[in-house]
Amino acid sequence: MLITGGTGSFGKAFLRHVLDHLDPRRIVVFSRDELKQYEMRQLFDDDQRIRWFIGDIRDRERLRRAMHEVEYVVHAAALKQVDTAEYNPFEYVQTNVHGSQNVIEAAIDCGVRKVVALSTDKASSPINLYGATKLTADKLFVSGNHYAAQHQTRFSVVRYGNVMGSRGSVIPFFRRLADRGESLPITDKRMTRFWITLDQAVQFVVDSFGLMQGGELYVPRIPSMRIVDLAQAVAPDCAFHEVGIRPGEKLHEEMIAADDSHRTVRLADRYVVMPTIATWGYMPPQGGEAVSEGFSFRSDSNDMWLSTDDLQALLASCV
Repeated sequence: MLITGGTGSFGKAFLRHVLDHLDPRRIVVFSRDELKQYEMRQLFDDDQRIRWFIGDIRDRERLRRAMHEVEYVVHAAALKQVDTAEYNPFEYVQTNVHGSQNVIEAAIDCGVRKVVALSTDKASSPINLYGATKLTADKLFVSGNHYAAQHQTRFSVVRYGNVMGSRGSVIPFFRRLADRGESLPITDKRMTRFWITLDQAVQFVVDSFGLMQGGELYVPRIPSMRIVDLAQAVAPDCAFHEVGIRPGEKLHEEMIAADDSHRTVRLADRYVVMPTIATWGYMPPQGGEAVSEGFSFRSDSNDMWLSTDDLQALLASCV
């Protein structure tokens, strides 16, 4: 198995899960930051099942070398900061788009069996460059099954929302301000977001490997939360103030657009957005229930919500 971007929050949690529960023969951590790899090696006590590859997904030949005799790939590498993307747009294209195509071609060339690419809620009806590059990457991975039709390699995509406990989460920032007794900056009191824990995200990806035929975009059925409830859960005694929505930011997030409702089915724990063209023999998932015409999965119209008490319980479990 190989994880691109393996030194990130997801990569660390996924690696621990695989080592503890799946007993891999070999797992490759592929990333471009030697310091993060060094620090991560200390966490895993130089486990001999792990191979540490310095490399960038912009380098197709390095990917081919890293994927030698690899059966499964999780593609988690990406540039992700919304505001940074607006200032450095082509760098995001180079990594999130060209880099994703390199992963696809290297996987086919090396005979990888299954690839799951991680997406983001910002890829649905994108309004910023980061979201646009991730939507493009999603479509590249789905279409990669056409290129691989005569090969064994299959590609699917997993899309989920904000991850509790991930690097860059607002929670540590809120906690630092609360410790100093300062007011918490809230973008907009009306703002809502999808919410998933890191462990849930890891398990969802693992389960997707077992379910996938290739070409699916999997979206977990996860709850929404209000940003004011999160602030209250983190720091019940702190005041907060509105600072306004940042450039490229949405008031509410979306993971499935209404225009995709005609090809979306619901399973017990997830929605499946099926491919529009499937020349590799794709069949709709068994037991899937078609969603209503015009259905969209948005954080403000979700039928599952986390209360302040729910958020406090989750925060306590992630400490």
